[in-house]
Formats: sequence, C-alpha cells, structure tokens
Amino acid sequence: MDEEINTRDRIVRAATRLFQLKGYHATGLNEILRESNAPKGSLYYYFPNGKEELALESIELTKVFVEETIRKRLSMIEDPAESIKNAIQEMADFIDMEENEKISFKSTKKVSVNLVALETSSSNENLRKACESAFDAWQNVYAEKLIQGGFTRQEAQKLSMVIQSMIEGAIVMSLTKKSDVPFFEVAETIPSILRLKNKN
Repeated sequence: MDEEINTRDRIVRAATRLFQLKGYHATGLNEILRESNAPKGSLYYYFPNGKEELALESIELTKVFVEETIRKRLSMIEDPAESIKNAIQEMADFIDMEENEKISFKSTKKVSVNLVALETSSSNENLRKACESAFDAWQNVYAEKLIQGGFTRQEAQKLSMVIQSMIEGAIVMSLTKKSDVPFFEVAETIPSILRLKNKN
C-alpha cells in the first residue's frame, strides 16, 4: 500500500513540475513516467482518465501548496501592506525551501498554474475551471488579510484581484527576463497602492 501511495505521489509531483515548466500540451505522458521513475502502465492505473485527470490533480496540488504558503507568510506581519510586500519578496527568494523540496515541483521558484491556464482556457473547460479555482483561492487569502486590516470586503476583493494579477504578471516577466527584479518592483509598489486606497 505504501508503495502504491509513493508511486502515485511521484507521478503527480513530476507532472506538476513539468506542467509548470513546459505547459500542458508540451508535457508527454512518457516524459512524466521517466521523471517520476514510475513503472510503465502505472499512470493509467492511478489515472484511468489520462492526462486531463492528472492535470486536474496537479492543479489542485499547486493550489493547496500556494494557498498554504501565502497564508503562512501573511501571518508573520500584522500590517497588511507590509505583510503582502514581504510575501511577494519571499516568492522571489524562496529562501525557506527545504532540501527534499529541491527535486519536487516546489523547486520551481515561480509556482503557479498560469501556463496551463493560458494554454487550456479556451479549449478545456475542466482545466479552465480548476485554474480559476486556484486563482480565486489565492486571491481570497489576500482579501482576508486586507479585511483584517480594515478594508471593506468590496475594497478587499478588488485589491486582492489587482495584487494577484500583479503577481502572475511578475511570474511571467521574471521567467522571461531570468531576473527577480519584477517581483521586487511589485512588492515595493504594493504598500503605496494600499495606503493610497486607504486614504480615499
């Protein structure tokens, strides 16, 4: 039983990492098997509906991991502006990565589902909805922090969408430029946006 759990987990984590790095369409099932060192035939044993089922599980794994990471980082500082700034900076650094995470999907510094979302939003409704759910979950964590800091729910929801959009943009820009500068620029801008909105 333990071996089955380990094999399944390896497949999901390998697929998640490859989907993040290469996207949905460019990632092949044989490549996932090689990356996970899983026995041939095990993929359809655990995921009888094939690649889409595996992608849905991968998106859920990423959703939970990122949501927990954001929540943990935001809890470290009471002030919402400073806590969100700090959380974004740590996304760039990823200084708290454990040694055993370096070979997992967590070794991808810019963890998101945006590549899968871009590829499948108009062609696969199941994957689109799964990606939407992930973005909503992450956005809601920022909204909760803003509400705790005194923003109205309506303001918090709007601002959290802006914050999440800026982060996703920073991920794309950072990967393209091979630089963490976009993260630090976004992080530095967040307090100004929130304080300006709080004054109005």
